[in-house]
Amino acid sequence: MRLIEGLTASMPVLAVLVFLVMLRMPATRAMPLALLITAAMAWLVWGVPGHYIAASVVEGWVIAGGIIIIVFGAIVLLHTLKASGAIDVIRAGFTRISPDRRVQAIIIAWLFGSFLEGASGFGTPAAIAAPLLVALGFPPLAAVVTALIADSSAVSFGAIGTPVLVGITQGLDQPAAEFVREVAIRAISIDVFVASFLPLLMICMLTRFFGEQRGWKYGLRLWPFALFGGLAFTLPAYGVAVLLGPEFPSIFGSIIGLAMVIPAVKVGFLQPKIPWRFEPNPSVDAPGNETLQANTGPQMQAPMGPLLAWLPYLLVVMLLILTRLDFLPLKALFTGVSVGLSNIFETGIGAAIQPLYLPGTLFAAVALITILVHKLPAAKAVSVWKGACLSLLPTVIALGASVPMVRIFINSGVNSAQLAAMPLELANLAVLTFANTWPLVAPFVGALGSFIAGSATFSNMMFATLQESAAVQTGNSTTTILALQMLGANAGNMICVVNVVAAASVVNLVGKEGQIIRLTLAPMLFYVLSSGLVASLFFL
Repeated sequence: MRLIEGLTASMPVLAVLVFLVMLRMPATRAMPLALLITAAMAWLVWGVPGHYIAASVVEGWVIAGGIIIIVFGAIVLLHTLKASGAIDVIRAGFTRISPDRRVQAIIIAWLFGSFLEGASGFGTPAAIAAPLLVALGFPPLAAVVTALIADSSAVSFGAIGTPVLVGITQGLDQPAAEFVREVAIRAISIDVFVASFLPLLMICMLTRFFGEQRGWKYGLRLWPFALFGGLAFTLPAYGVAVLLGPEFPSIFGSIIGLAMVIPAVKVGFLQPKIPWRFEPNPSVDAPGNETLQANTGPQMQAPMGPLLAWLPYLLVVMLLILTRLDFLPLKALFTGVSVGLSNIFETGIGAAIQPLYLPGTLFAAVALITILVHKLPAAKAVSVWKGACLSLLPTVIALGASVPMVRIFINSGVNSAQLAAMPLELANLAVLTFANTWPLVAPFVGALGSFIAGSATFSNMMFATLQESAAVQTGNSTTTILALQMLGANAGNMICVVNVVAAASVVNLVGKEGQIIRLTLAPMLFYVLSSGLVASLFFL
């Protein structure tokens, strides 16, 4: 692969780093520019036929449509809860559990977010946890960064084990079920040593960049509780993976974690003497929160009990679980409706979404139920939905460019340069260059897949065979290397441009995507480097 071809293959990564992170351009400008450059270089250098590039763009628009539905549903649900006054009740409830923002972040982003990831995946944790944190008084930037860091370890077994059961299984062309189970157990075994420290890193980032008192020391002071919160998820998840398999570690691990942590907080176990808080006006730290407040109208309409306030979120959780269990009829019913295109421009490329199955549709349905249950006036409900629709325009532009760019990258295997698809060429180059240190590099390949594709499942599908081959070539354990692929794919979710754009959109931070990535980059590097080191020391 020549230098110009290497630059072309790296363009989606370079575009994000240069335009979003270095030049600090908003995604609404950066991603259309990156799409144009990627498409031009794919055609001129890689030799991808023009109609394949056009088909990839259309495919990307279909996929982006599904993400936009998720974002819209999250926005309209949050705004409905704020307009009805439910968020005030929820905020008061969390304050009664603990007024400390570090503790709230661990409970909501780490444990509740992990439950949402296990039940649904596909962007649901950030779409729910980030706006909930904002509603509780977190600065929007702090909420998004916290939610993205937290939505990592649970991704291994997200959406009821999809990254393993679909990603690894299809990536290796239907290996033995026992082997897949061993890979899953090895992944969570490594994760116990690594992800258990993520809550501590998460609150250290929170205290370093936000709040009245800023500094790493304010996060480090809570290290016993943060480690307790981390182990409260990872250890039960490990036990579930060993006993039940890869479907339920994230769901049961988070439920057990919540059942352990919340009572511990209430009795003062490992709790700080002095709560750590944000500045009185969160909008000082991150522009955008004032917009969210303005769009939702007046607050409390009438006295409301905690159960009624939490009812919409309980309905969301219930619907997510009921529609994702194979043995229940609802999954087949909801997935039976599909909208999309096949064989676009006679290329064999196609894409479809299942609108009823998307979490965003469930969010919107619950928002409609909430209007009735919370007795929200019709005029206010119309205003909420209208505001949610108007707020989507920047998201449509950013996702409408970034997702097609990714699809061009992934579909570039059809070309006149006689090269593999761009991500595979990059991964093959990595194998040749770093063969002697592959256990340290393997998780970076997994992170690359998630960073580009916006999906740990797709990263595992794309690179599982390459990781298996690299393990054989370098004399490493295939099980461990594939486990590192999974953990790297988890880490890539923290900086994935699609996830960042979607999460930023929900809390009115469009234009701050580069700033978000700059803050989540260090935790991502910690995750991949620590996973590689732990595997090298204890599992090879």
